[in-house]
Amino acid sequence: MRTGSGTGRTRLSAFDAALREAGVADLNLVTLSSVIPERSTVVQAHEPLGADHGDRLWCVLASDGAEQHGEVVWAGLGWAVDRRTTGGVFVEHHSGSEEALRAQIALSLEDLCASRGWHDVETGTAVASAHCIDDPVCAVAVAAYEVQGWGRRG
Repeated sequence: MRTGSGTGRTRLSAFDAALREAGVADLNLVTLSSVIPERSTVVQAHEPLGADHGDRLWCVLASDGAEQHGEVVWAGLGWAVDRRTTGGVFVEHHSGSEEALRAQIALSLEDLCASRGWHDVETGTAVASAHCIDDPVCAVAVAAYEVQGWGRRG
């Protein structure tokens, strides 16, 4: 689990800066839906991924950006892992406030767990925020599953 926020002269460059802070800017993000495979472990990470420039990163992504002076954005992922089956789910949300973001994450996790009949779960969240002063900003949360190269070329 990685988070980042960034600023740039455009929303796209702010997104890139946020990905850079999260340590995944030089990878091709392949976004997945939100199912955590059985026997997986969710950990907070800050060290660089073992990857080459342009490798594919299978991930779940939450992001939000802002361009208006004074605007604040929050992006976050929540997760729940069923202790019995060891399978789990991620939920991705973004909001203009931390309180609303965390509430949406909690409500979504409650619904997804209830619909699966999970009662004994381990949960967590990772959130990022960005405050627009002059230039566009972006906040991201990334759940990195696996880095995959492109194989030998040439």
